Amino acid sequence: MPIRVDLDRIMFDRKVSLTELAARVDLTLANLSILKTNKARAIRFSTLEALCRELNCQPGDLLRHAEDPPAATPAPGPG
Repeated sequence: MPIRVDLDRIMFDRKVSLTELAARVDLTLANLSILKTNKARAIRFSTLEALCRELNCQPGDLLRHAEDPPAATPAPGPG
């Protein structure tokens, strides 16, 4: 997925735990973990707003476009 969520970096910089942030933005630990590990397929604007408010950041600090790594090319076969 080319859109990456840099939540773990921002949380580390702000010294905020997953449990603390989940309580502050009223999300379950499971849902916040999905965001943190880049397994989310979507994010609500209200969630993004709450994260930005609690982490004192902008949406662009949390989201970035990252190119997918190139697909591995198969090794040439014999002959």
